[in-house]
Amino acid sequence: MIREFEEKFGSTLEKKVIAKNKVLYTLMVRREDFTDIINYILSRPNTRLFTMVGMDERNTEEAFSVTYWFLDWKDQEVIGVRLYVPEDEPYFPSVGAFHKGAIWFEREVQDLLGLKAEGLPDPRRLILPDDWPEGVYPLREDFQYCHSPAGTRNYPYKEPPEDSTVHPMGPYHVALDEPAHFRLFVKGEEIVDVDYRGFYSHRGIEKLARGRLNYNQIIFIAERICGICGFSHSVAYAQAVEEAAGIEVPDRARYIRTILLEIERLHSHLLWLGVAAHLTGFDTAFMRSWEIREQVMELAERLTGNRKTYGLVLVGGVRRDLLDYRKSLILETLKNLRREFDELVDMLVSTKSFVKRCEGVGVLPKEKAREWDTAGPLARASGIDYDTRKGLPYAAYDELSFDVPVYKEGDVLARALVRIDEVRESISLLEQAVDAIPGGPVMAEFNEVPSWREGISAVEAPRGENTHYVMTGEVNRIYRWRVKAPTYNNLQAVPDMLRGYTIADAPLIVASIDPCYSCTERVQVVDVESGKAKVISLGGGIGACP
Repeated sequence: MIREFEEKFGSTLEKKVIAKNKVLYTLMVRREDFTDIINYILSRPNTRLFTMVGMDERNTEEAFSVTYWFLDWKDQEVIGVRLYVPEDEPYFPSVGAFHKGAIWFEREVQDLLGLKAEGLPDPRRLILPDDWPEGVYPLREDFQYCHSPAGTRNYPYKEPPEDSTVHPMGPYHVALDEPAHFRLFVKGEEIVDVDYRGFYSHRGIEKLARGRLNYNQIIFIAERICGICGFSHSVAYAQAVEEAAGIEVPDRARYIRTILLEIERLHSHLLWLGVAAHLTGFDTAFMRSWEIREQVMELAERLTGNRKTYGLVLVGGVRRDLLDYRKSLILETLKNLRREFDELVDMLVSTKSFVKRCEGVGVLPKEKAREWDTAGPLARASGIDYDTRKGLPYAAYDELSFDVPVYKEGDVLARALVRIDEVRESISLLEQAVDAIPGGPVMAEFNEVPSWREGISAVEAPRGENTHYVMTGEVNRIYRWRVKAPTYNNLQAVPDMLRGYTIADAPLIVASIDPCYSCTERVQVVDVESGKAKVISLGGGIGACP
C-alpha cells in the first residue's frame, strides 16, 4: 500500500515501525494531496477510519497536526495520514465532507485545538459547553486554567422538519442511565429525524495526563474511563505505550490479560441482555441474566480482589500473577455458566414478545454502518466481519481459536444474537486460555520509556474497539494521549437507526448499541454553574484563580 501511495501521490514516508502483530506507518502528506489520499484509503474494502488525533506540536514542529489513523484489518496494517497545520492558518480540508465517520473527530479538533475543518457539514460545538469563551482551546500547550464562562447559552439545535414536533429524550430520562439529549422530531408516533447533543459528563482525562502523571499512574485513570469495560481501556493504553517503547510483554502476562478481558466481556454482555429484556417488558429474563452475571463478578473478585477496576495492568505486563489453583475455580464457574446461560437464551428466543419487540426494529444497513465506522456487535450485526481480536491481534488472541459471529439483518435482534454468540465464544476462549497459559514472569524488564515515540493500540471491548494513541514525552511523562471508545462512532449512527420507528422503540434502539457516554466524554471544562474557575497545579492541589 505504501508503494502505491508513493507512486500515485509522491508522498514521503516519515517512519515505519514494525510491531509484533501489525505494521504501523505514518505518512506525511501535502495539503493538496490530503483528501485524495484519504479517499483512496477509504475506497479499499477492508479499511476503516478508527481514530483521529489532533495535536499541538508547536514546541517541536512549529505547527499543529491532524492525523487520521486507518486500519486494514485483513492485512493488519495501521496507517496514519498526517497533515501539519500552521498556527497562522489554522485550517485543513474536511474529511467529514465526504466521510461521515470523521465528522465528530473534526468537530472535536475545532473545539479543543481551534483548527477549522473547511467544508465540515456540521460545524457546531461538540465537546465544549455553550457558554465556553470563544478563542480558548483546552488542548493547546499554552492553555491557561483560569477562564470564566462567557455567560451565553445558545446551542443551535436543528430545526424540526415541516409538520413535525419535538419529543425530547434527555438530558435526563428514565430510559437513559447517563445524561444525553436526543431531540426526536416526530409526526404522530413516527420519528422522522433526530438531533443529538451530548458531552455533559466531562472529566479532564486527556488533559490531566499531560505532564502530570507518569505512565503507570495513567493506567489507573484509563481503567476508570468506563465502569463496565475499564480493563480493556487499561490494556489498550498499556499496549500503546509498550508499542512506542518497544517493550515485549511476557507470555504469561499476555494470557492473564486475555483471561480478564474475556471475563469483562462476559459480565458486560450479560448485563446488556438483562437491560434489553427489561426494556421489552421481560423482567424475568432481566433478573435471571443479572443473577447469572453475578457468578462472573464473583469470579473477577476472587481472581483480582475487585469486582471491577481490577487494577492489574502495568506497562510491561501485569501487577501480580494468577495462582494456579484458581484454574479449577475458573473452569467450574464456566461449566455452570454455560449451562445456565443456555437456559436463559432458550427462554429469551422462545418468548414471542421479546423477539417481536426486537425483530425488524432499529435497522442499520451495512452501508450505513460503514459510513459511520461503527464497531463491535453493532457493526457485526449489520454484516461487517470485523473484530479487533482477529483484525489486529493482541494479548494471546492469535494463539487461541474462536469464531466472530456476524449477522446481516442489522436490527436489535441481530445485535442480541451477536452478543449471545460472543458469550459462548468467550467461555470457549477462557477454557483455552486457562489450559494453555504458560509459565514464566509477568513483567518485562525495561528502562525509561524513550521520548517522542508514537504508539497506537486497539482492544476489542464488549461494545467494540477501544483505541488509544500515545506520543511519549520527556521525564517519563506523556505528551499526548488520545482515547476513542466505540460509543464515539456507534452513537453517531443512532439517528439513522431511529428514523421511521416509533417513540416507544427509541429507548430500546438507543440501548441496543450499549452506549457508554462516560467513555466518550473525556474532556474537562470549567464550573459554569458557580462562575468560578479552578486551577490544577502540577503538584495536584486545587486553588482558586487569581
